[in-house]
Amino acid sequence: MKDINQIRVELVKAWEEEAIVDLYRAGGWWKEGMDPERIGELINGSYLFAVAFEISTKRAVGMGRVISDGIADAYIQDFVVLLAWRGLGVGRMILSALLEGCRSSKIAWIGLIAGPGTEGFYRSFGFVPMEGYMPMLYSMEMKKC
Repeated sequence: MKDINQIRVELVKAWEEEAIVDLYRAGGWWKEGMDPERIGELINGSYLFAVAFEISTKRAVGMGRVISDGIADAYIQDFVVLLAWRGLGVGRMILSALLEGCRSSKIAWIGLIAGPGTEGFYRSFGFVPMEGYMPMLYSMEMKKC
């Protein structure tokens, strides 16, 4: 049985690259051909990067990050918890750390794109849908105008 008391969340500026790649894979975001050696740059370039890990082994079980100018707006992304640890409060711990980091910098506008079925989780923190807006993604594969 997994024990939430054995998990700690820290805001970090570095972490073992392969552990973070494993989390990206768990989220379905890692594309083969991406360079795992750039994970350090990704972490360091984030405004905030939170890792949830087992205290005894330092094994990463979840992560999330914030992209921001540090003044006005912030976007939470790359938020994932390993399947075996979901439903135990790890995600709540990660999101709480990220939100506290934003609030401590007086960032008032914090956005994210909620995956299907996760809206209730984010609503419990005070997130609401942005009526009239649609998330969009640039695709290099699209025909150029």
